[in-house]
Amino acid sequence: MPDYLDYTGKEKAAMLLITLGPEKSAKIFKHLKEDEIETLTLEIANTTSVLPDVKEQVLEEFYQICIAQQYITEGGINYAKSVLEKALGESKAVEIIQKLTVSLQVRPFDFIRKDDVSQVINFIQNEHPQTIALILSYLKPVQAAQVISSLAPDKQADVARRIALMDRTSPDVIKEVEMALEKKLSAMMTSDYADVGGVDAIVEILNSVDRTTEKNIMETLETEDMDLSEEIKKKMFVFEDILTLDNRSIQTVLRQEIDNRELAIALKGSSEEVQDVIFQNLSKRLAAMIREDMEYMGPVRKSDVEEAQQKIVNIIRRLQDTGEIIIARGGGDEVIV
Repeated sequence: MPDYLDYTGKEKAAMLLITLGPEKSAKIFKHLKEDEIETLTLEIANTTSVLPDVKEQVLEEFYQICIAQQYITEGGINYAKSVLEKALGESKAVEIIQKLTVSLQVRPFDFIRKDDVSQVINFIQNEHPQTIALILSYLKPVQAAQVISSLAPDKQADVARRIALMDRTSPDVIKEVEMALEKKLSAMMTSDYADVGGVDAIVEILNSVDRTTEKNIMETLETEDMDLSEEIKKKMFVFEDILTLDNRSIQTVLRQEIDNRELAIALKGSSEEVQDVIFQNLSKRLAAMIREDMEYMGPVRKSDVEEAQQKIVNIIRRLQDTGEIIIARGGGDEVIV
């Protein structure tokens, strides 16, 4: 039987997944890349059994690494090392930290993520819009929303546009920005490029800002880049987000000129939860009619479902603009928009 230290990281990962069982392993697979899943699946298939003492060692090592990663998140490498040394001794602490630093990727600008937002605003508000866009892409959406709301109106849309159009940023560029801000870039970035920004990033931020800031940004983008503004609009409120509306708002939407067949098609491709909340806000007779339409219309093309859902979303957006409905904004506050 091989010594535990002789097992490779890949073999230990496979044994860990076997030990955790299919349900927990499936959840872990959701966070892995396709090639990683293929590699681990092959390794699991080639692993005939895992001895009880090996299971214990695999779980113990996994637990120690998880704890170490939590310490790093809370206070950095030095803090994690200090805590682990007190708990496990110097040699064991060094061993765990070394394992982590091989694969752990510390997010750039992590020092800003832990700062008070007001300090961040003072720190970066006079920077170039591209620099601000890069930094905000790494902040939590709620933090980024507060920062972008504090910028001058003419700079808000500029920064928003730069975030949306940002794709991949070279680590060298990130390093230069951090050095300019007199901070060190983490030495643990392992990939050649870091995914950052994009439409999804600016949508998350816009969903958290106040309505005035959002409106200013979107109106400016509509003028400067119509295609981009339309792409952002489509993701700002999707059909499933109907669940975030209160019953009064849903009833207001359903009172608009919505064709019953289009509503049936839209619901055909939605979750049961959305269907239930819609039917609850319709009369029993109309709900029964639409259920019947859904049952007898047979399979529906995805494009038809998306088109029907988008028409309803457009109605919701219009009602937001006229202030006729209330939606939940970022941070849990309800804002009339």
